[in-house]
This record gives sequence, C-alpha cells and structure tokens, in this order.
Amino acid sequence: MRAGLIQLCASDDPAENLPVTVGYIRKAAQAGAEFILTPEVTNCVSNSRTHQQGVLQSEADDITLAALRAEARALGVWLLIGSLGLQTTDADGRFANRSFLIAPDGEIAARYDKIHMFDVDIDETESFRESAGYRPGDQAVVAQTDFGAVGLTICYDVRFPHLHRTLAKAGAQILTVPAAFSPVSGAAHWRTLLQARAIETGCFVLAPAQCGDHPISRGAPRKTYGHSLAVSPWGEVLADGGEAPGVTLVDLDLSDVEATRKKIPSITHDRPFKDPTDV
Repeated sequence: MRAGLIQLCASDDPAENLPVTVGYIRKAAQAGAEFILTPEVTNCVSNSRTHQQGVLQSEADDITLAALRAEARALGVWLLIGSLGLQTTDADGRFANRSFLIAPDGEIAARYDKIHMFDVDIDETESFRESAGYRPGDQAVVAQTDFGAVGLTICYDVRFPHLHRTLAKAGAQILTVPAAFSPVSGAAHWRTLLQARAIETGCFVLAPAQCGDHPISRGAPRKTYGHSLAVSPWGEVLADGGEAPGVTLVDLDLSDVEATRKKIPSITHDRPFKDPTDV
C-alpha cells in the first residue's frame, strides 16, 4: 500500500490554504498513493483566538472538509485530514481540533478530537496554551479501512505512550500523528518520539507535518518543524519530508506489523502491578 504524506506551510486563511492542499492531494494520488494524509490544522494555522473566531467554521459548514471529501471521492482514495480547527457549540466558545478519516466514497469513516492539549512553556519566547482556545476530546479511535486498521492521534498526543498502546491493543496497525510541531521541541524530540511509539506498539507510524514560517495576518508569528515521517513497526525511518512543503511517498507492507509483533509481542505481555504510592 502506498501512502502519501502531505507537508504544508498553511496560513491563517482557510480559503487560501484549500487550493494548495487540494493540489498536493492530487499530486499524491497521481503518484499512486492510496492513503493520503494532511497535517494538523490543515485549514488554519493561527495563535489568535479572535482571528480564529472569525474564520473557523462548524463541521457542517467547513469549506475545507466539504472540498476534501469531494476530492477523496473523485480520486477514489482514503484521506486523513490530519485535523481542522472547527467552531463548536460549547458554552465557553472553545474550538475543536478534529481529525477526519475520509473513505474513497467521500463519507466520513471516523472522527477524532485531540485528547492532549499543548499547554507548555518551551522557552522565554515560545509559550502555548492550546486549552485556552480548544477543548480536549475524550474518545480514542481505531477505524477500519480496506487496507488495515488505523489508530488516530494528533501532535502532542505523541508524548502519551498509553494512548498509542491502547490503540494497538484495539487492533490498530497504522498510527497517524498529524502535527504542527514546534521547531525547538521538534529538533529535540520529534523523530525519537515517533520511533518509540512505533517500536512500543509494532505499528507503522505516519506523521504528516506543518513546516516553515507561516503567513500570519493577525497575532503572534508561527513557525513549525516539518520533517513529516513514516516509521516502520521495527522503528526504522522509512521517509522524511524535510523542511519544505510537498508530498512524501512511502510503500507499506502491512504484513510487517504481524511479523514484528511475533518477534517481540510486548503488547500482549502486560502484567498487573501496584502503584508506587500503594504501600
């Protein structure tokens, strides 16, 4: 099965980002990709809650979701929309950071709302409070496709091994980690974290990413790490998207999942243990 990882340098204008994304999806499909993946916040990269309030839409009205569903149907491909920032009906006005798996008929096969919020202080100049604008999800998701089972995660989720182990134990063969990773933490941790999640679960890991200096019309500047990665169940990096927008293709043999788990069946070796405070 051939996968196509799309790397974007999205702006904070969904209408401007859409034709760029569609162009890369078509390029991946023309190159034989059957499963195409876009990064986190495909529709809008922004730190300004005021700006997001003005440009983000509900799931029912979102122009990116509608267009990409139509594109998946026209091309006959599976499409992971890494995530979209979406308006919700929450009383506090917070958005959803939601991933969509689109089937070749254009129907939504699965939805996943990012569980872990990126609330961090990386250094004196780079601080994030994702939970101020986005509300966390609470449901892990594994979706069945005609090529295998896919476990959905988003970006900061990668730092929580138990989520990925839960997905693998529920049958996932591929884990998706669309991201908009900070350059500082990306350089230090991105590759290592993705390799670790693959090794721990015996899954393929596919991680399409945002990259570069994002064109922002309002609010603080934003830069992301890039380096979309595909990692084998053995932990080998199969493809690296580098630092520029584009399409990275990788061929996957899903039988490698079973073969790897036969060698080291760690996801079946759980043992009960007492909490260290339980003495």
